[in-house]
Amino acid sequence: MLKIVTIIGARPQIIKAAALSRAIKNKFADKIQEIIIHTGQHYDNNMSQVFFDELGVPKPYFNLNIRLVSHGEQTGAMVSGIEKVIQTEKPNCIVVYGDTNSTLSGAIAASKINIPVIHIEAGLRSFNKSMPEEVNRILCDHVSTLLFCPTKTAFDNLLKEGFKERNTSPYNINNPKVYHCGDIMYDNSIYFSEIAEKKSTILKDNELTSGEFILATIHRNNNTDDPSRLNSIFSAIKKVAETKKIKIVIPLHPRTAKQLEQLPQLNKEIQSNKFIKIIPPVSFLEMICLEKNAKLIITDSGGVQKEAFFFKRPCIILRSETEWIELVTCGAALLVDTDETQILNAVTHFFEASIQFPAFFGDGKAAEFICREIITNIN
Repeated sequence: MLKIVTIIGARPQIIKAAALSRAIKNKFADKIQEIIIHTGQHYDNNMSQVFFDELGVPKPYFNLNIRLVSHGEQTGAMVSGIEKVIQTEKPNCIVVYGDTNSTLSGAIAASKINIPVIHIEAGLRSFNKSMPEEVNRILCDHVSTLLFCPTKTAFDNLLKEGFKERNTSPYNINNPKVYHCGDIMYDNSIYFSEIAEKKSTILKDNELTSGEFILATIHRNNNTDDPSRLNSIFSAIKKVAETKKIKIVIPLHPRTAKQLEQLPQLNKEIQSNKFIKIIPPVSFLEMICLEKNAKLIITDSGGVQKEAFFFKRPCIILRSETEWIELVTCGAALLVDTDETQILNAVTHFFEASIQFPAFFGDGKAAEFICREIITNIN
């Protein structure tokens, strides 16, 4: 039996891991043994544990409980902790997701001791190396053996960086295999969509009517940790709420809440605004319910950008670039950074425009494809 170690740490990775774990359980339980390492990168119960409980992700065999703040300390501690587990468990490969410090740490730890790295969500590029996530993506891709790209754009990005389209097996770090396989988050959105509608009471609990509210999420540190950017975002949100007379629901990330407290006047205005509803971080099923029923979505999250697209909701992106450029190219999303005027104009545009949502993200069976390729190509 093939033994794989899955590295997770942030809540989007827990969600992504649900798709692979579900495929293993339902289709490949006799061929793959999965061992999960949780680095502890997201340790708030609302931001982590609830996702295991709700999505049916197997309980981690190991939790490294690494809660350090700086990138260097956190990454170093993760590399050391993951390496020890790998040396004990002796897996055939490790699986990493996306672009966090947990992703990079797993890739470094495994590649240094010649364990094949499987990177799911490979090839994404914002082309902004000042973003820690961009550095993590690039470094992880270039030590991976099997690279699974969610979109054709991601696949093409790797070809431009020197990866070969038609390498033949056996595959290894010097002879990697690149796939365009579709997006496992699309797998999850299809699977959990009906469950969310049946189980979640978040609309009723918050007195929300489908199609009559805007969903907003803000969490990236370059937005939250810069007072001028954070002020610009929330100033725009206030004006949108007041000019459009529409509710704006904000599941408030702990980082954003902490930084808002440092801006007492802004915080007071947000908390007292009758159109703005601040709620605690939500579970994955609750988030799906909010996304499916929102009129439009404002976010700086890469995952939420995609989920908006999956549920055919226009998206305003609070960044100057995106790794999901297809969404912008087809007109389903607009890049506005934190420019107040652009945010207001984007809202007006999407209130009036007719939007198309082409099928960019596969057939909803990416996780099964990934499992089959791991079984075939990893010894």
